[in-house]
Amino acid sequence: MKILLLQLRRIGDLILTTPAVAALRESFPDAQLTIVVSSECADLLPAVADVDRTLMARRNTRDLALFFSVAASRFDYCIDFTRNDRSAFLALLSGARRRVVSYRVRQQSKMRARAYTDFVNVRMRDTHTIDYNLALLEPLGVRTAASRAPYLHLTQVAHEKGDALRRYWKITRPYVILHPGSARREKLWEPERWAEVIDHFGRNNDIDLVLTSGSSLNEQAHIAAIKNKVQQIIDLSGKTNVLTLAALIGHARLLVTVDSAPMHLAAATRTPQVALFGPTNPFHWRPRESPALILQGKSAAPVTEFVPAQPRFAMSQISTEAVISAMDSLLSLRAAAQSS
Repeated sequence: MKILLLQLRRIGDLILTTPAVAALRESFPDAQLTIVVSSECADLLPAVADVDRTLMARRNTRDLALFFSVAASRFDYCIDFTRNDRSAFLALLSGARRRVVSYRVRQQSKMRARAYTDFVNVRMRDTHTIDYNLALLEPLGVRTAASRAPYLHLTQVAHEKGDALRRYWKITRPYVILHPGSARREKLWEPERWAEVIDHFGRNNDIDLVLTSGSSLNEQAHIAAIKNKVQQIIDLSGKTNVLTLAALIGHARLLVTVDSAPMHLAAATRTPQVALFGPTNPFHWRPRESPALILQGKSAAPVTEFVPAQPRFAMSQISTEAVISAMDSLLSLRAAAQSS
């Protein structure tokens, strides 16, 4: 049996697809699983377990090879987690006898709907993203999953690079990673408040503080604004790829970040984290398996109740005091667990 999986979104989306991939492998241990991902996810691919073959969508003329490969493979099933024009085209090219997508496609585009044979009664806005992805497996008879937790198989090279960075930067104590960046500007928390958090925990002689980020110009500008306001921090911003960052997060005492890919890396490595949400809804994206405190809006306490529909919140509504309190809470729990 040959199964084609289409996940053409960002790194976080791919990580949240891993429980569905694992469920397919559990149900069909002898199937050949092929996944098509966007070029932005290339660095993550070595850590995506349970797939036999990976193909890259690059959004340029080099995709001709992708199209030919998909068309020539004669798939039995195709599952589209992406639901856009490009993924619909790839689903049609697959020639699979059953091509699965959310029923929402029929409402959005009759033309696009012609690419599919099965429409699952699930929509993203009503459920967590992991559960949405798992629901799309129902036409294949997959109705349960041993685990709904994201999983990454980090390579030995990733661990070695993470260890080398820790040695080079003399990170010898338990450490906290702060990852303020995001590709979306509306997800950024003010540099001044990040600096206040860093200054507060910088007085704690029991931990090291590590600053990380992506390499995009927007993220680097945000990081520069933070570094201009702090006295001392270990700066690894722009110095890691995604797998090395995942390895560093996996050994961290705590991650503090906004709704971005590192939040999902921490979920996959079971690292405690404080996650700051603003315009996006934690109902759909929050970590559920790792210890996580979710902050959003003006509440001084972490959010514990989540609903499918809510207004957008400005990141500026999250107070510095709420972040410090949430960090103290998780650091205390981790310390207590290690001493017991």
